[in-house]
Amino acid sequence: MNYELWKIFLDAVELGSLSKVAMLHNTNQPQISRQMNELEAQCGGRLFNRTGRGVELTDLGQHLLPKIRSWLNVTDQLNNEILHSTDTPIGTVRIASLPSTSHPLLSTLYKVLQEKYPLIKLSVREGQGVHLEKWLEDGSVDLAILYRFNPTPKQGDVYLTEADTYLVGCEGDVLTQASEVDFKEVSQLPLVTFCRPSNWRNFLDHMAYENGVELNIVFEADSISLQTHLVSESRMYTMLGPQALKKASQYTSIQAAKIINPALKRYISLSISKHGYLTPACKAVMEEIRNLADLL
Repeated sequence: MNYELWKIFLDAVELGSLSKVAMLHNTNQPQISRQMNELEAQCGGRLFNRTGRGVELTDLGQHLLPKIRSWLNVTDQLNNEILHSTDTPIGTVRIASLPSTSHPLLSTLYKVLQEKYPLIKLSVREGQGVHLEKWLEDGSVDLAILYRFNPTPKQGDVYLTEADTYLVGCEGDVLTQASEVDFKEVSQLPLVTFCRPSNWRNFLDHMAYENGVELNIVFEADSISLQTHLVSESRMYTMLGPQALKKASQYTSIQAAKIINPALKRYISLSISKHGYLTPACKAVMEEIRNLADLL
């Protein structure tokens, strides 16, 4: 079996487009199509249906997907065991991160590793919480930096820091002019927030129910940039953590008040995939991320 071809197959599943896969691999779509045709010939049937929007798995592709993921994970683990048969940190560490926590944390991490562990390479993927959870679950990444909402770490999570939640309004908005705002004031405000499925939405729904707050979500968007532009230009509101707020305030005219009574606490977690084992490189990266936690 050709490891690289099956990795491209998984990329096509994740991205849903051969043109996007071509961009990822710095090649052209006809080349990726030829490789997929070669793979389909080996399998004796089509793996993808080509549509106007991209590619979708056939029944054969759906049947093979979990087996291929498992085989690639075992192969990666074997490669790691061979590479890391000594205690020298070497190899690629795959990290998933929320966009709001990537910089300056991971860009600084790269500089630190270049000085201390030059044989370690980083592969970073960004996404929203549900994507990060999925990548951790299927072994697509080794580590993830994401939000948790339970104050007690579970399943090997390491909490790096905690963060408050802020109600974000447009510049000059009366409600968000104060430094703090009660959660009950959110009731019935026109809100833009993240699309489902979303752990944040689940947490928000729970807190609203517990505190008698009626959420009026008028727009859903995973893009924080789109959320804050709507807040600035259409007089909606959103709720963000300090990392996202700091970045958004650089390019949109917004202001924010910390939500209290109750405070909506988030915990930035360094989480580990259940697949494989922690290589010396992973352990070194985890330690350096903990050392850089004050950048969050």
